[in-house]
Amino acid sequence: MRARSIGAAAATALALVAARDLVQKKHALLRNFPVIGHARYLLETIGPELRQYVVTSNEEERPFSRDQRTWIYASAKEENNYFGFGTDVDVEHVQGHAYVKQRTFAGTLPDLHDPQAPLPAAKVLGGPRGRAKAFRPASVVNISAMSFGSLSGAAITALNKGAALAGAMQNTGEGGLSPYHRNGGDLILQIGTSYFGCRNEDGTFSLDKLKDVVASAPVKAIEIKLSQGAKPGLGGMLPGAKVTPEIAGIRGIPAGKDCASPSRHTAFHDVDSMLDFVELLAAETGLPVGIKSAVGEMSFWQELATLMARGDRGVDFVTVDGGEGGTGAAPLIFTDSVSLPFRMGFSRVYSTFAERGLTDDITFIGSGKLGLPENAAVAFALGVDMINVAREAMLSIGCIQAQKCHTDKCPTGIATQDPWLVRGIDAPSKATRAAVYLRTLRKELLKVSGAVGVAHPALITTTDIEIMNGDYDARTLASVYGYKDGWGELGPELAQEITALLTTGPNTLQEPAG
Repeated sequence: MRARSIGAAAATALALVAARDLVQKKHALLRNFPVIGHARYLLETIGPELRQYVVTSNEEERPFSRDQRTWIYASAKEENNYFGFGTDVDVEHVQGHAYVKQRTFAGTLPDLHDPQAPLPAAKVLGGPRGRAKAFRPASVVNISAMSFGSLSGAAITALNKGAALAGAMQNTGEGGLSPYHRNGGDLILQIGTSYFGCRNEDGTFSLDKLKDVVASAPVKAIEIKLSQGAKPGLGGMLPGAKVTPEIAGIRGIPAGKDCASPSRHTAFHDVDSMLDFVELLAAETGLPVGIKSAVGEMSFWQELATLMARGDRGVDFVTVDGGEGGTGAAPLIFTDSVSLPFRMGFSRVYSTFAERGLTDDITFIGSGKLGLPENAAVAFALGVDMINVAREAMLSIGCIQAQKCHTDKCPTGIATQDPWLVRGIDAPSKATRAAVYLRTLRKELLKVSGAVGVAHPALITTTDIEIMNGDYDARTLASVYGYKDGWGELGPELAQEITALLTTGPNTLQEPAG
């Protein structure tokens, strides 16, 4: 009897759905195929999940393949992150794959048995320009700019605590310095076009508020964001519904009202005035000051390098974001077709400064899928001094690449403000995973540096890596990107200094047998 009642209720529900589908005019598919037409929309909704786990090969999926995600997950959990039975990459035919050329002999190399895997930067950030609070970053791998608002408070907390455990830094993102950034990790404070957290009521920049924010937290450097890889040259809109009292207080904007971020800065209007702004911030705070940008037209970089060659003004660091970056939601044309991919963009920027002999005076930071050892090694060979990781850090704390970041319905609670979804994140345990991932990536970089026969990844050169063109050809990075002799390399003094810093004991690079 009960089964009949359930069956009757189900039939009635289906009849009502069918009737609704037949009379509605919004979806032609449902008018023509009532009820069963919904299967199409269901499959469309769960398509990314099906492709992740059923359809694609281990190396096929984007933006991160199954093998890449597996490596990050295993690394973060301190599980076996090795792969057996050979590579999934079609090495005989694939184009564009990078191969590192190992050396038979090497000098003294760092100890890989330190669980912290210390790997400091080869350059002192702010040192060449004599900043009062110049320092040598303790980690070449740090957490990239992701704002509270785009990520949940629990996710920011986990990443900050993870950075503290790993001795790394976290970039606040342009959304301001939140309470969730104040969990022990050192910070790089990012200033965007809306000057969140350091703005006047009319949206203009406030130096006094910036100094108050800097004094209130362990801010080690200031980054002026010009653009990012996900949406270069595009402002943003934070809908009023998302401007909670908490977010409003952090960003210095009215609660419940739409907040439009302009695509350009108002505190300066050209390269010359930007350098004045940089020097003002550095003088008033004592901190190293740099810029972050995706790479488009090159006249900006050429003028910046020309003005810096005079020696009186300059940025302390340059963060180059690749067009493949993706933590910011954006129109499809911006994610797919605006700004250069990292390797091409960075090599052009680096070459511009190298032509003027400035590369030892600037710390170069790279971002855009560099949280994978192969990509990171290539970046260091091209001249990067440090890397920032964003999506990889998200994966380390539980992201499943559901690609719902822009919907506020992230199923793992990372890229959402929904309290029910956020409750799934246990910040202390996720912090440990983030820290382990950061340390593991540093250790992998030390391993590959040792294979090349050098003590630090910044000592890998553009002739140590080749780009394959299937069975037919292989070219060094120097050849592919037009580098001249010595480009991408540290000066002799910097190279000697970082080698001495890392090689204080005997060569213990060899892994234990197993």
